[in-house]
Amino acid sequence: MSHSLKIISDPHGLEWFLVTRFDVRVYVNSGLLENRMRSYIVLTRLDRPIGIWLLMWPMLWALWFAAEGIPSLRVLLIFVAGTVLTRSAGCAINDYADRNFDADVARTSQRPLATGAIKPGEALIVAAVLMMIAFVLVLFTNALTIKLSFAALALATLYPYAKRHTYFPQLVLGAAFSWAIPMAYTAQTGSTNQITWLVFAASVLWALAYDTMYAMADREDDIKIGIKSTAIFFGEMDIVMVAVVQAMVLGTMVLVGYLQQLGISYYLSLVVAAVLVLYQLHLIRDRLPANCIKAFLNNHYLGMAVFIGIVLDYALPLII
Repeated sequence: MSHSLKIISDPHGLEWFLVTRFDVRVYVNSGLLENRMRSYIVLTRLDRPIGIWLLMWPMLWALWFAAEGIPSLRVLLIFVAGTVLTRSAGCAINDYADRNFDADVARTSQRPLATGAIKPGEALIVAAVLMMIAFVLVLFTNALTIKLSFAALALATLYPYAKRHTYFPQLVLGAAFSWAIPMAYTAQTGSTNQITWLVFAASVLWALAYDTMYAMADREDDIKIGIKSTAIFFGEMDIVMVAVVQAMVLGTMVLVGYLQQLGISYYLSLVVAAVLVLYQLHLIRDRLPANCIKAFLNNHYLGMAVFIGIVLDYALPLII
């Protein structure tokens, strides 16, 4: 019995892998493998990490608050990896749920399930494998965090179907993206407190604001295919409502800073966040789809600014 790998070319110049295993030869087109991997990357949005960042920033805010600036390295690594895994799994679930709609929306028409590059069953397998790996990581925390992880799975599965039944799927998305906050608290401290749920509320509201911007870009297509969103519900009041919700986010984070007795670094970060909110409102003023997406993407910097402020506020007293 032999096991070998050779790379050969056919008369058309295509590169193939010749794999010999147990005297059975299998020819695999390397181009097809590359396209296959590319399809899985697109399915899980690893080529577009904005969702990872928008999920990760609130989790990091919460973890730093819970640990008072010095989180457990083990917990930090578990939650960073878990963020990537669960967001990727959520994207696969979302595309499975939207497989009959995405082809009719310009922005999503080239997704792998819409084009047929990946079959629906494959997307479910990818989601299940990623969720299982994330659950294995959670097993290295504690019993309460493990229990909370089941709610995280339920929220991630519920969101894609919420937009068929409610004009507020963004709230479900916000809860799904923010559920790492109580989990981070319980993993770090074994319990939750008032700050946990204030940060959770701020994160849910933040998701409501930025995903409304995102939905504004798809509004016309969503109306045609019967998908619901806050952008459709708010109608001509969409920009005003985004401004109000973002103000609520900043106000909640000011309250968190007051209760945590944070200092100037933290509040300066909120000033930066407020400036970014004004910039986002400027971008969406004409409701141009490209600018709505640009405003949505800008929220990455808002989340980063707040995190930097939290880190500095805890770190500077230890340095100076």
